[in-house]
Amino acid sequence: MPLYVLSGIWQSMGWNSIIFIAALSSVDTSLYDACRIDGANRFQTMLYIDFPAILPTVIILLIMNMGNILNVGFDKIYLMQNSLNLGASQVISTYVYSVGIKSSQFSFGAAVGLFNTLINFIFLMITNQLAKRVTGTGLM
Repeated sequence: MPLYVLSGIWQSMGWNSIIFIAALSSVDTSLYDACRIDGANRFQTMLYIDFPAILPTVIILLIMNMGNILNVGFDKIYLMQNSLNLGASQVISTYVYSVGIKSSQFSFGAAVGLFNTLINFIFLMITNQLAKRVTGTGLM
């Protein structure tokens, strides 16, 4: 499990870094100059300028990722699966594959996949509503 989590962090680190650097590039440089003149240290600059600048981007990325929270990636898990870790590594996508494709229960596999999509949609809507209430930033 730690290998899967660390590889997932490593996979998304590059894209998220590009997005956050793009969000930080839109910050007016005169704010940094004013912070330096007022005597703020680097932590205070991050707290009062950088974090508020990237907060809408963080919220949008959170909402977009909550729509895929149960889709953990079939390929990586299936390739790491063996008989020793099958109990801990069985997730919805590998369960749909083993029941729907291997056991030829296509309707049951489709129902489980549809249920997975419905739960992801509910998580997406709840996260969007919470983000709108807390920060005023949301998708719709």
